[in-house]
Amino acid sequence: MANKKATAKKVEVAPQEVVETVVQPKVETPKKEAPKKDEWVIKDRLYELTRTKPLVFTLPTAHSRKKSLLYFDEKLGYQRELRYATNQRSCFVEEQKGQIVMGRIVFRDGVLRVPKENVALQKLLSLYHPALKSNIYEEYKPAQQASNEVDWIEFELQALNLAKTLSVEEAEAILRVEMGTAVTELSSSEIKRDVLIFAKKNPNLFLQLATDENTQLRSFGAKAVEMGILSLSQDQRTFTYGSSGRKIMTVPFDEHPYFALSAFFRTDEGMEVYKAIEKRLN
Repeated sequence: MANKKATAKKVEVAPQEVVETVVQPKVETPKKEAPKKDEWVIKDRLYELTRTKPLVFTLPTAHSRKKSLLYFDEKLGYQRELRYATNQRSCFVEEQKGQIVMGRIVFRDGVLRVPKENVALQKLLSLYHPALKSNIYEEYKPAQQASNEVDWIEFELQALNLAKTLSVEEAEAILRVEMGTAVTELSSSEIKRDVLIFAKKNPNLFLQLATDENTQLRSFGAKAVEMGILSLSQDQRTFTYGSSGRKIMTVPFDEHPYFALSAFFRTDEGMEVYKAIEKRLN
């Protein structure tokens, strides 16, 4: 008998739904910020008066009508009353509790030493007291003082180097503003010496005069007064012609007379006066 071949049956399968797998983004847990450490350094501190240094000087320790003792806290947005109490850990009145024992803040011979144990007083003086902002006193900081001294030495060197390059005429013009008529009696060597001394003692003023374009004009005006071409009144308020007494200009209130005269020379009217004086000087 012939073998019958088995016939495979076709089985229809229903279409399957495609399920999309959605990958959820990984949500990172926010890191907790480490608490900021108190930057206050525990150490002994020294405070110095910046102006006069009497034998005894006292700072106010509590707020009153006559003497304000308030600190504006920018984070909180309001004024906070200050008070120095020896038995409290804070110098803010709102943070003080219980019985208050008031203390005194006394500078002797211009200085006040506060030990590291008295943090409340140190913070009051170093951070909050209104007299600190008014520059009545300052905290002594050796590193900052050394930096300031370096800056000052470099400032002196700058002034001295510039003084060495000046001609005798330029040095005379600067000294005339500072010394007046006495400069006319100096020799060239004395002028060079004195301008170096001036640059070392007062480098700030020297550099202002040396770089000021009006310095020559001020010297010119001073020389005209010395020679009697111009005259300056005893109250230092009026310039006149020496021969006729005719008024040239009035010095503005609280202004140096030769500074005012140099500014006058730069005006149209002052230029005519300058040219007339220049002819007589030559």
